[in-house]
Amino acid sequence: MKTKLICAVFLFTSFVNAQPTISKQPLSPRIANYQMDVRLTPSTKIVEGKEILTWHNVSQDTIKELQFHMYMNAFKNTKSTFYNEGGHRFRGGSYKDRKEIDWGWVKILEMKDTGGNDLTNDMKYIHPDDDNKFDQTVLSVKLVNPVLPDSTIQIEIGFQTKLPKAVARSGFVRDYFLVAQWFPKIGVYEVPGQRHATKGGWNCHQYHANTEFYADYGNYDVKITLPKEYIVGATGIERETKLNTDGTKTVNYYAEDVVDFAWTASKRYQIFKDEWKHVKIKAMVQPEHAGLSNRLITAVKQALEYYEQHLGIYPYTTVTIVDPPYYAGAVGGMEYPTFFTTFTTWGIPDNLRFIESVTVHEFGHNYFMGLLATNEFEEAWMDEGFNTYYETRIMDHYYGEKTSVVDFLGFRIGDFELMRSGYTGMTNPKVAATATPAWKFPYGYSTFTYSKTATWMTMLERLVGTETMDDIMKTYYKRWKFKHPDGKDFIAVVNEVVKKNHGDKSGGNMNWFFDQVLYGTGVLDYKLRSIRNVKVEKDKGIFDNPADTLNNSKITRDTTWYKSEVFVERLGEIQMPVEILVHFDNGFEKLERWNGKERYKIFKYEKPHKISWAKLDPHFKLTMDINLENNSLNIKPRTSVIWKYAAKALFWLENMFLGTSMMF
Repeated sequence: MKTKLICAVFLFTSFVNAQPTISKQPLSPRIANYQMDVRLTPSTKIVEGKEILTWHNVSQDTIKELQFHMYMNAFKNTKSTFYNEGGHRFRGGSYKDRKEIDWGWVKILEMKDTGGNDLTNDMKYIHPDDDNKFDQTVLSVKLVNPVLPDSTIQIEIGFQTKLPKAVARSGFVRDYFLVAQWFPKIGVYEVPGQRHATKGGWNCHQYHANTEFYADYGNYDVKITLPKEYIVGATGIERETKLNTDGTKTVNYYAEDVVDFAWTASKRYQIFKDEWKHVKIKAMVQPEHAGLSNRLITAVKQALEYYEQHLGIYPYTTVTIVDPPYYAGAVGGMEYPTFFTTFTTWGIPDNLRFIESVTVHEFGHNYFMGLLATNEFEEAWMDEGFNTYYETRIMDHYYGEKTSVVDFLGFRIGDFELMRSGYTGMTNPKVAATATPAWKFPYGYSTFTYSKTATWMTMLERLVGTETMDDIMKTYYKRWKFKHPDGKDFIAVVNEVVKKNHGDKSGGNMNWFFDQVLYGTGVLDYKLRSIRNVKVEKDKGIFDNPADTLNNSKITRDTTWYKSEVFVERLGEIQMPVEILVHFDNGFEKLERWNGKERYKIFKYEKPHKISWAKLDPHFKLTMDINLENNSLNIKPRTSVIWKYAAKALFWLENMFLGTSMMF
């Protein structure tokens, strides 16, 4: 009875009428479109099948060669560029002592064009980024019949992919599979003007240790055959599931206007479903994490709501959240269109919100990796950095500033503080510019790309105002969604919106800002060096009366006056407008403004009151300031911070003794 019921569910499960996007019209150029029919054999860890690529040449060039990403070959041997750059050390553990079966690769079994021409003899591996002749992650294919301008070519490819043991967020562990970067995937042919290219050409980088991906939009129609007991999730919508007579099933997924396709399979998933407006949410959770499913779904709903209000509408109709098992940690925290893996762990309390922060982050990539399809090889900050910036905003909005990630046992930390500390805590924050291509960072790729970008994006928001920042990002999204913007395109939007909202108050444009924080390597550090109060002796003698210089009169001061000054200096290379709040002992306060360009500035006063204290950047606009400890001075030492930590220590000491006494 139970078996018949399961079969009936499989036979009649169909979502043919579901819409993959909320628009009936194409949302993207749909340049690279794929039909795939593949089979997973769990015992051999091999995915094999056929793909039909329909590629549209939107340029005015005649294309004589196609270039393909063969990403899985990064895991083929110890001579790949990925391995040589150290990717194996931080993307899933060392390859040392791995057996041959654990390596991964992809190979083309056959390739032919529409006319039936065999193209396999015209294939060769190239390495456009380095001189590693052993790297096989980019394939060049010479065409028998070139693709004319504004024409389409169809290529049929038979391929075989051996999945590696989980590494770089792809692969298998035991009977768990995350199938990503898994098929021969065409590169991007950039036309003149696209990302400021001066001439047409292929942009098809090798798989590097630090880099992620770059691809054109298209539709994916994918059929996956595998043993029927496996539960499948993937990019897009599930249109149909059919049981086969050999103990397998075939699942058909379909996605429109996306830049990639990934899927997962496991026998252990528990499925939890929910909806938010037009979006169907599915959480694929390990049984031991079932109690955390609501936290995952809630985080996605919050992200959907916030992005719709502050950036733009989510145009797809599905979101799939994937929770990998604990033993497959290398595949956690990775994003694909409408589909991402997150991180969970059993028993984590509600006020430790690492689950939520990872989930919000990975969902957000749908916007900056997916809907604003930037070149993550060359400008990773436009995806990872922008996404991290919104992660901090979303987390702090829903869970409280300075408490959004940790609010546990008296200890508190917000998402923004966590990201800022990653950058400001670097040993050498001057080692590279954020705009460096991902594979060229000597070290610190993640810190510069994620943390530093989120920090200067927050600084930009605080300098121009949140309302203007939202205007910037909404304009950017509306203008560039389903395209391939680059950094110059984003800066142009910033300049346009800031000028519209603030005129020339920022100097006509914000190029000076980006020259320093994005393209420069300097640091920001302003210091409040000293406060000085000097008592002015009472005036004695005869002075000219300013009202009548012909008459002399005695002028005396009955009150004590002080000559006071605040000394501020710029220690770092970055120059930003600075505010200094000066507080006098009678309660009077004055907010000074300085362009921050000189190496120092002295503010002088002559008043009947002394300066009590001063604070540099009182509204914390300069979030990139690497040393906040030198931003304030008080003529009387403050002990509140000492007592704060003393109180915490006493609290824990008290609880320790209380717990000990209860044992006797």
